[in-house]
Parts: sequence; structure tokens; C-alpha cells
Amino acid sequence: MKHPAWIAAVVAAVVAAATAATVTVLSTSDRSRVVKRVVVPSIMPTGSTRPPAIATSRGPFAAGPVAPPAAGAYLGAWVRPETLTQSGRLDAVTTWEASLGRRLDVVNTYRRFDENFFNASEEAFATRGTTLMLSWAGGDTRSVTMGRHDDLIRERARETKAFGRPIFLRYRWEMDRPGLRASMWSPEDYIAAWKHVRAIFAAEGATNASWVWCPTAEGFNGGYAQPFYPGDAQVDWVCADVYAGSKLSPLSELADGFLRFAAAHPSKPAMVGEFGVARAWGADQRAAWLRAAADVFKANPQIRAVMYFESDPTDNKGASQQFRVSDDPAALQAFRSLSGDPYFNPLRR
Repeated sequence: MKHPAWIAAVVAAVVAAATAATVTVLSTSDRSRVVKRVVVPSIMPTGSTRPPAIATSRGPFAAGPVAPPAAGAYLGAWVRPETLTQSGRLDAVTTWEASLGRRLDVVNTYRRFDENFFNASEEAFATRGTTLMLSWAGGDTRSVTMGRHDDLIRERARETKAFGRPIFLRYRWEMDRPGLRASMWSPEDYIAAWKHVRAIFAAEGATNASWVWCPTAEGFNGGYAQPFYPGDAQVDWVCADVYAGSKLSPLSELADGFLRFAAAHPSKPAMVGEFGVARAWGADQRAAWLRAAADVFKANPQIRAVMYFESDPTDNKGASQQFRVSDDPAALQAFRSLSGDPYFNPLRR
């Protein structure tokens, strides 16, 4: 007997809700290693669900010196080295690229507020044609706007100008994090500091940076990231960092608020400045999450750059905050599939 379509849909939904995956979570201490079995909801794709198409603008974009690809999205990453040296940074990236079978379009690196921007590894990446993204920590917003760091900011601006090549500059990313409230003071203070820093760069002729504004995905979903936006005239790329860390949710759900924000600013290309799925959720779930993430990126063509966070922390935060895929064969294979997709190879078409 042929049942009505709505009955089949209800049955399918019940089956999907009942599906679960058992994964192993490792909790470590100096003297013990405890293994816990937990059951987490499956996010394995059913093959019938299309990702939401929300940020669908295809431009034209006002993106600054780093122009978005005509179609598709750049692929980049932060790849944590074994040693934080110039050779260590180079080795980490080139080793990971070898495992992917391709070069990254963008290499992300982090800088303290008072740290030089460009060293030997950055020069090496740029020489081979890779775009750099500098994630610059910034300082206390009120001390910045009071001019206490103007000499330091001018030095960074002159360094950027001398570098010459277009770069992404992700100034004080994740400014909406609760842990940064003391130094950000308020969204208004953050915006004033952003404008102050940009004005110094402009005065020094450092016009080769595309300014990337990048809160957390949680902040967009919670409504507390949006007030930090300096405005379309001040921002070149809009961005969010998206993680399935302590909670396993599909990227489409985690990034919903950001995608809606990007759609409301159609002249700005969108970037996922960091993304990752935690080791805690097991190899199969991680692989499924990455495959579904690729579909979300492709369904939202305003996203023109995505950067993986290929790193585990060194302060023992546990498996829910470890995102490296290079030592997880199933997850690595899923990421290799993403990285080999022509959509994420816009410079090689």
C-alpha cells in the first residue's frame, strides 16, 4: 500500500532523530586516563536535506586589496607547528599541504599586539604566491583611542606598506568573547579603536590590507556580535569563527546568525576565519560534519574564503577543544575531498 507523502516524511524524521553515534571521549590527567562512552546525536547526512541558502550575494563586492575569487572560495588554514619557529611554521604548513595534495590559498597566522608582522616564514609563503592573513590581537580599546599605542600602530602600518603584497588583516578577532569584555569595554569603544587603527594605516599609506571583521558564530546567534560592527565603509570582509566543539551541531545551524548578517550586507564578501570539528565526536561524525560543511559553503556563494583550524591546544583543554584532522584518517579524507573540490580551488580552474 502506498502511504501519503506526509506519513513517509514523519517516519523518516523519527528514524533520523533516533539515530545516534557512540563515540569515545578521552579525559586525561597527570596520573590517569579515563575513557567515557557517550552517545551523541548523529549528524550524518540523509541525502535528502539541502543546506540553507542564505548568504547568496554574488557581488559585486567592495573587498579591499584582496579581491574574492570570481566564483568559489579560497581555502586556507592555521596549521599549528610543533615548534613556534620560522622553520617550524614552514614545515607544518608544507607537511599538511602534502597530505592534502595541494597548496593552501591563504595561510593564517597570529600576532600579539606588539609583535612584528612579517618574518622569514611569511616572506616564504608570499614568495610562492600564498596570501597571508594576519590575525592581530589588538590592545585595550580605550588606550588605543587615547593614542597610547600610536607609535606601535604606525610601525605595523609601515611594515605592512613595505611588505607590498595584499594581505588579510583580521584586527582583534572574536572581540565579542566574554573573556575579552574587560579590554574591549563596549562595542562603541571597539568601533572607535578600529577606526583609530585604520586611520593610522591610511595616513601611513598602508593600503594593501583588506580589513577582516570576525566575531564568533555564537555571538551572531546570540545577537551580541552585531553591535561591534564598524560599518560597511570600515570593513572589507565580514567573517565568523565557527566550531563544533563542546556541542555537536551542523555548521548550517552554528553559522545561521552569521549567514543572515552577511546576507544583510551583500556588498561584502564573507569569510569563515576559523572552523573545526572537535576530536571528541569521533572519526565518522567528524567526517560527516566536514562533508556537510562543504555543502553549506557551496550553498552560500557570498562565502568566498574558508580557513580550517588545524590545531590542538597545548593546555590540556580536552578532546572537545582539539580540532586537528591530520591524525584522524576518516576526518582527513573528508577534508581532502573538500580541498580537492574545484569549488575550493578557484586559482586552479
